Amino acid sequence: MTAGDASAPLDGSIAVTEFDGADLADAAAELMPCCASRRWVSELVARRPFGDLETLRAASDAVLATLDWVDVEQALSAHPRIGERVGGSATEAAWSRSEQAGAASAADEVAQGLVTANRLYERKFGYVFLICATGRSAAEMLAAAQARLDNDPFAERAVVAQELAAIVRLRLAKAFH
Repeated sequence: MTAGDASAPLDGSIAVTEFDGADLADAAAELMPCCASRRWVSELVARRPFGDLETLRAASDAVLATLDWVDVEQALSAHPRIGERVGGSATEAAWSRSEQAGAASAADEVAQGLVTANRLYERKFGYVFLICATGRSAAEMLAAAQARLDNDPFAERAVVAQELAAIVRLRLAKAFH
């Protein structure tokens, strides 16, 4: 489907059936903005066809649940810090700006709190603080970051996996119809 195709949706998403029929490289490229784990991408590409978005999302959930921590860290590496201004025109950058809209207009005190919480979180856990930011205010994200600093590393990994799955489900809905 091309941008000039009259049947192309205005949101830029593609049909799952088109994804199902795409060659390996094109299919992988469609998935990468949703999750940067190469294992997640390759497993979903290999599991095609899906036929519809809900089947694709269910397969994604199943693959995410089996990822090793190294695969999750790979996915995390593509996520900006909460409250950080994301530049660039890539799909993932645009989605991050939209998802973090609640942090973009944060009061100075809250914005500084997010910077501090990000730094403390990364120092304690060794990776970026991940939260499904869609629909959350900066104050809510700050409160979540501060609360999660009390987690032990194993409990936090479980929370990160849940947050990643929520983000991926939202992004799949942006990428496919």
